[in-house]
Amino acid sequence: MNTSLDEVIDALRASLLENDRLRRQNERLTSTATEPLAIIGIGCRFPGGADDPESLWRLIAEGRDAMTGPPADRGWENHPAYDPGHQGAFLTGAGDFDAGFFRISPREALAMDPQQRLLLEVSWEAIERGGVDPLSLRSTRTGVFVGGATQEYGVLLGGSSENTDGYAITGLPASIMSGRIAYLLGLEGPALTVDTACSSSLVALHLAAQSLRGGECDLALVGGVLVLTAPTIYGEFDSQGGSASDGRCKAFADGADGTGWG
Repeated sequence: MNTSLDEVIDALRASLLENDRLRRQNERLTSTATEPLAIIGIGCRFPGGADDPESLWRLIAEGRDAMTGPPADRGWENHPAYDPGHQGAFLTGAGDFDAGFFRISPREALAMDPQQRLLLEVSWEAIERGGVDPLSLRSTRTGVFVGGATQEYGVLLGGSSENTDGYAITGLPASIMSGRIAYLLGLEGPALTVDTACSSSLVALHLAAQSLRGGECDLALVGGVLVLTAPTIYGEFDSQGGSASDGRCKAFADGADGTGWG
């Protein structure tokens, strides 16, 4: 078969254009894989009154101890595992929530695990602190990566006389921790909740970085949450001799005698 000179030139031109496209694509992928990820906003709630990054920094810089006895606002006093001598780093006002701000009815808010409520508030604050209007993220490729696990709030709801019918199905599952944030803000990136025990938040951060570098999302909300709604875990660790006598971890020390919670 005869091939004209024009056809050969066209084929060479197409080959050069394709090579150039592949080169630029490779440069873009290489750049994406090595470009540093920027943290543009932070929101937090920590014990010791550290309800924003500045307060957390002061708490650390001053070397203050945020460990206290059991919280007095969670109704633990009649729980079989309750011990007034237990120590922990507990959030104050963990049940507080401005439902109206998020256009959530009081009945639905009651059915929501306090961890969901906390994540909504802190996510909103983190976005605002990054200089972004949270509502402007609707329909964007923003991901949500949360380290957390279901606690015992469902047990409390089951024993309550309050009517939360129809809302517990979205108020209690761990999967909804990330999903509710994505739903509220209309985000279209990945939304997942990770439970790898004590490393959950770190794994969530790792997955968010992978998602950003892989082009699955353009922006990511990453966080972790833990609000104990009952002291059951203290009883479990006590029975195994796993609770530190003063509630403080002393990893690798000769005086290490168990774990602390915070």
